[in-house]
Amino acid sequence: MTGHFTPSPSFTTSEHTRDSQHNLLCAWGLLSCLYRAILHATMCRFMVYKGKDEILLSELILNPTHSILTQSFDSRLRLDRRRPHNGDGFGIGYYTSPCLGPEPCVFTSTIPAWNCINLSRIASKTTSSLIFAHVRATTEGNLSDSNCHPFTYKSLMFMHNGGIGSFKRIKRRLAMSLNEQWFTLVQGSTDSEWAFALFLDCLDKAGHRPEEDPGKGGFGHGVLRKAILKTIERINGLIEEVNQGGSLGEDGRSLLNFAVTDGESVVCTRYVSSRTDEAASLFFSSGTSWREYKSQGGKASPEMAQEPGQKDYVMERRDKGSDIVLVASEPLTFERDNWVTVPTNSTLTIHKQTVMIHPIIDAFYSDNPAHSRSAGFAQAKGQTITGPDKRVLQSQTPVTRPASGAVSPERVPVERGHEMVGEAIGRLRAEQ
Repeated sequence: MTGHFTPSPSFTTSEHTRDSQHNLLCAWGLLSCLYRAILHATMCRFMVYKGKDEILLSELILNPTHSILTQSFDSRLRLDRRRPHNGDGFGIGYYTSPCLGPEPCVFTSTIPAWNCINLSRIASKTTSSLIFAHVRATTEGNLSDSNCHPFTYKSLMFMHNGGIGSFKRIKRRLAMSLNEQWFTLVQGSTDSEWAFALFLDCLDKAGHRPEEDPGKGGFGHGVLRKAILKTIERINGLIEEVNQGGSLGEDGRSLLNFAVTDGESVVCTRYVSSRTDEAASLFFSSGTSWREYKSQGGKASPEMAQEPGQKDYVMERRDKGSDIVLVASEPLTFERDNWVTVPTNSTLTIHKQTVMIHPIIDAFYSDNPAHSRSAGFAQAKGQTITGPDKRVLQSQTPVTRPASGAVSPERVPVERGHEMVGEAIGRLRAEQ
């Protein structure tokens, strides 16, 4: 169907025909609303690795069955599973040898992650002990390298999953609240980069100069945490100003899953500016080693690895230590017991391999353990949250079949698109 259906006012028709036209108009309106909702869904994904030892980037980004590369086209925790959805660019940031300086190395591209041969070439030959990775779906800002995460300044690195509520209405106020140095730092147009500029402004106004080398220990996890909390507070304040204290509504609610590091400590947030809604999903896993899963016979597990080069990984725990900590929008393995859900409206801090979780106590915080939140807002934004049924992590994309058993023609192009992306990832892994 193309164009708009507009019945002529002078056209005489039967009651049956008028009902048909009315139903057609209603159906067209519903489809238009659904289409607009899909277009405006915020469906980025990110991953953080911090370990005592360096790890090959491909062991996190390419090889695992549900790596962030796979999530870029086949997310298991999303509302709309009919099409690739994180194809608006990606980025990887990692810290190298201290002798090369404190600044991280960053590689970004607007090419879909599953179709970038350079990603495979770099990831299979690069190691680091602190890695950020992000796959993007456009929400605010156009498709350009300057809008790809992670964002960096000196030793600091930052990424965001979600969206700032009422961003177009608060953007000017946000910009005017920044010191000139941080205002001019913004190169792109995404709300996430403005959030990073705001974070730098908060850090600066707290007496910690982002442009200065903080020394061997970095700024400190406490300083980073206070700055990220102040960032959230200022975003909420700006939104409240433009809404003049009234009800925020869906447009005014923010999903603020942030990750920031100075190369030493990492602070992540899982946050929604609502007392009744759930935040976008965020998990963490810790252990002593991250390795390919082997069956009792010593062979790799074939159950989940369905594409060439895919491997099933597991977080191994030999003692109480946390030599490795992973934080991700979606688990990288299908071993559900390996992953812990970060509570809504909380910070997760990694300092010297110790994981600390603190509540974000503000107007949207509830200390009632029985307090329930709705998944509707996060689902509408494409940020499907975790519920009591964890089996979603093991679901497969179904092929719709009519009663006759033949594949529905409407679904064939979609399923073929899924296969083509899978084939592209297989070619990337084969390059290693």
